[in-house]
Amino acid sequence: MAKVITKYVCQNCGYVSPRWTGKCPNCNEWNSFVEEAPVPTRVARKSGSIASKLEPVPLAQVNGHEEERSVTGLSEFDRVLGGGIVAGSVILLGGDPGIGKSTLMMQIALMLKNKIVLYITGEESLQQIKLRADRLGEHSDSVLLLPETNLELITEIIERGSPELIVVDSIQTIFRPDLESAPGSVGQVREATALLTRIAKTRNIPIFLVGHVTKEGVIAGPRVIEHMVDTVLQFEGERHYSYRILRATKNRFGSTNEIGIFEMHDNGMREVKNPSEVFLSERAYGTSGSAIVASMEGTRPILIEVQALVTSTSYGLPQRTATGFDLRRLQMLLAVLEKRGGLNLGSQDVFVNVAGGIRIDEPAADLGVAISIVSSLRDVPADSQTVAVGEVGLGGEIRTVSHSERRVQEAAKLGFKRVVVPKNNIKHVKQSKDGIEIIGVESINEALKELLG
Repeated sequence: MAKVITKYVCQNCGYVSPRWTGKCPNCNEWNSFVEEAPVPTRVARKSGSIASKLEPVPLAQVNGHEEERSVTGLSEFDRVLGGGIVAGSVILLGGDPGIGKSTLMMQIALMLKNKIVLYITGEESLQQIKLRADRLGEHSDSVLLLPETNLELITEIIERGSPELIVVDSIQTIFRPDLESAPGSVGQVREATALLTRIAKTRNIPIFLVGHVTKEGVIAGPRVIEHMVDTVLQFEGERHYSYRILRATKNRFGSTNEIGIFEMHDNGMREVKNPSEVFLSERAYGTSGSAIVASMEGTRPILIEVQALVTSTSYGLPQRTATGFDLRRLQMLLAVLEKRGGLNLGSQDVFVNVAGGIRIDEPAADLGVAISIVSSLRDVPADSQTVAVGEVGLGGEIRTVSHSERRVQEAAKLGFKRVVVPKNNIKHVKQSKDGIEIIGVESINEALKELLG
């Protein structure tokens, strides 16, 4: 009888080792290796027994067509997906516990009244799902609930029925009985995802997979799962805020730059139609250390308040803390302000916060962050009716940004009087009918003079 060779798989990153190791050499995680037996082969393969009837097809002869999409009714959700749910796609939704993943999926299932939705729940009972539906205030006979975690039984029910959309909540609870590893392990999650992906492609059924996240904030399981699915959605938000941000980190059928903004209520997720107005609703006027920046999230401009607090340090080494902004970029901006602006920040603690719990990743927010820091240092309020847009270079120059006209239009729509942009962007911006003033600047010193005097 042939000897069964087992392997040890890291449950954090999926690294495979022939023997148990205390520390994973790939991700440096301790005690993460679990013994797994190989997947049993049901049909013995013989060399040369497989003869393919497929022939290569020239690219010019392939008939191209638009993907068939289903609109859910939540425009923010459809925006992130690229216009709707593509038939036969596999979508992985991840997020922190309690962030609202199951609520969002149930809300989507109830809104698709013209489709038969199979909701597979492996963590909650039917009574818990019913209570959530009652809280949402929606009921639909087209939503079928299945409290099952055995993948073979789930596959049999899918083949016996005819669902038009499938939700698996969550993928970590699904297991194959012919695998010896426990549910949630790397092997189980990988095999379950592979089989569900095959069902989606062969039967042209879109499937949503709800996934847990690790303490580092990434979707639990090996990275190969993200490569197997078509779209990876990240549901983000702070527990102390009611706002939730849906972000696409991978999308084969749309852009990965789009975000959807929701607000959590007792009766489910509500779309935020005008996020700029929401994020600026609580800003204080006449306070130093505050500036308004125009950030682009995909095709949508959003006005956000950036706050800074600069105080004399009580320690030998000054603190630099950033919430919602890249800490390394903050340190670079501080160095530019010292070298090019002649400011003394070496003995100051600097704290930067992006209000509303949102995160800014694009360089166009550099100018607004720099303005808020200098405003707090001098204790001089910046002009509350001015929006700052621009990337700050190492030489202190203000560099060109993209989509400048759309940023100006968003500022004009919310009643701002002036927009400070890089000088090279002025030729791309048309003067607004609302009479908003557009000011072009070339250096950080020129921008500080315009906004702080």
